[in-house]
Amino acid sequence: MKSIGVFCGANAGGSEVYREAAAKLGGLMAEQSIALVFGGGKVGLMGAIADAVLAGGGKAIGVIPQSLVDREVAHTGLNEQHVVQTMHERKAMMAARSDAFVAMPGGFGTFDEICEIITWNQLDIIRKPVAFFNVNGFYDKFFEMVDHCIVEGFIKENLREKLIVESDAEVLLQKVKRFADEASDYWIDFKRI
Repeated sequence: MKSIGVFCGANAGGSEVYREAAAKLGGLMAEQSIALVFGGGKVGLMGAIADAVLAGGGKAIGVIPQSLVDREVAHTGLNEQHVVQTMHERKAMMAARSDAFVAMPGGFGTFDEICEIITWNQLDIIRKPVAFFNVNGFYDKFFEMVDHCIVEGFIKENLREKLIVESDAEVLLQKVKRFADEASDYWIDFKRI
């Protein structure tokens, strides 16, 4: 596994624990030579994880829409910064450049991004691991909803079993690596970029 796409908040959240977790994960990724593929911002948890990867000598690859560059939120110290026109292009490029995906705490954008990746896996468009960094129990309620959807017949239980949920950054990376080794680089309708 060479890279992980990390979806996370452009805000830092209401507790310092989230920024600390982002820095911890970024530092571990740098130590293990796993490139960060992320939304390209310098703010919030995006900035925190990118700064930690770079401080550890790792590689940080940003993918950011021009509209956010225009708002001056683009990180300027990355190894690579790809400027795209739309959010759809951003997600497609991040998916193409990532071997696995981790959702950190975030808002609607983070939910949108990780749910789309889960859907692509469900539809067999891609076969790549999906993990939730459950910092401070952030995703507990999300998985209550997922479990409710299973009970109500809208989500298959076997799909839920494929999602990694972990609160420890080191264990999270171990699980993601194990799943990535079992996954393939298979795509139905996307090119590897």
